[in-house]
Amino acid sequence: MTIDIVWKSLPLKPVELSLSRVLRCGQTFRWKNIDHVWSFTTSDRIVLLRQDEEHLHYSWIMEEDNKTMKPLKLRESETLEFIMDYFSLSTSLEKLYSDWSIVNQKYNKSVKNSPFVKFPGIRILRQDPWETTISFICSSNNNVKRISKMCDSLCSEFGKFINVYGGESFYSFPDPSSLAKPGTEQKLRELGFGYRARYIYNTACKFVDDDGFPHITTKTLHAMRKSPYEEAHEFLLLLDGVGPKVADCICLMALDKHEIVPVDTHVYQIAIRDYRFKGKRDLKTMNKQVYEDIRGFFKTLFGPYAGWAQSVLFASDLADLNNGINQITDTTTIKTEKVEVDKRTVDFAETKVVKSKRIKTAA
Repeated sequence: MTIDIVWKSLPLKPVELSLSRVLRCGQTFRWKNIDHVWSFTTSDRIVLLRQDEEHLHYSWIMEEDNKTMKPLKLRESETLEFIMDYFSLSTSLEKLYSDWSIVNQKYNKSVKNSPFVKFPGIRILRQDPWETTISFICSSNNNVKRISKMCDSLCSEFGKFINVYGGESFYSFPDPSSLAKPGTEQKLRELGFGYRARYIYNTACKFVDDDGFPHITTKTLHAMRKSPYEEAHEFLLLLDGVGPKVADCICLMALDKHEIVPVDTHVYQIAIRDYRFKGKRDLKTMNKQVYEDIRGFFKTLFGPYAGWAQSVLFASDLADLNNGINQITDTTTIKTEKVEVDKRTVDFAETKVVKSKRIKTAA
């Protein structure tokens, strides 16, 4: 079957969102770049994104066996709603960067070498809490390339087939029940997950065990977005494979705890080298007190969005943003329909459909 991709555009400059940086800095692990288009699956569609100097362009491909075809305007509004929420576009990044740059100047006089000048457009994503939990369980003693491969394997082995784009099959991220089935741990070990296989399986089992763990549900996990940090952190520590740092990553990247800074030795060295934090330069292991001191230090420096600021510092310190799956994209101007967005209210104007590309999907 051949379908048309209908592109829409959202006025958005790279200083507010840089796809090629945000999608490759270790926050998310499932975006792929095919023919200069970023692609990702939700529960019922493939979301497609590309960017130029003035606009974020977006489209979608619905799941192949979707029997009840939604009206075009509804599919469009749902896709835009996902994008606005996922990238937290109601938050002005340019204003935050300006504030962080003032702080940075107190410690580093060279403005042109500031990470907040050299690395614009990096913001914290607002990801699905369940997917983020499993993804960061995979992150233990791991690198971004391998984590990406693991997440890809989770989807292809346990997720739901969505559709085909660019010659590749796309699958949704598996829900807890899909990962709690007998044989899951063994299959994950065969796929190279190692000791993480047991963590993933046990955590999934807790989410579906209404008798043994009635308080551990995806609904409760999502509700942690409205709970205090301490409560959310304590809840996450109940899960297998989730320690303090992984819990902080989930809090920051999925549970709206913008001030939280996940700390490791890399972040510790940034604090000492660039911001005169007093500590041992040759520290090998992170104890609880040092962890809390560093987290509090960055919060004092950068305020309620300290976790966002730290993500820029972390990305600027990486030798290479390429994780092996998410490749560097370019900025190509394409013909699209424009969608005017004021904060989070969307007004869709009546315009003609622009068919930019025909692709083959699953028969």
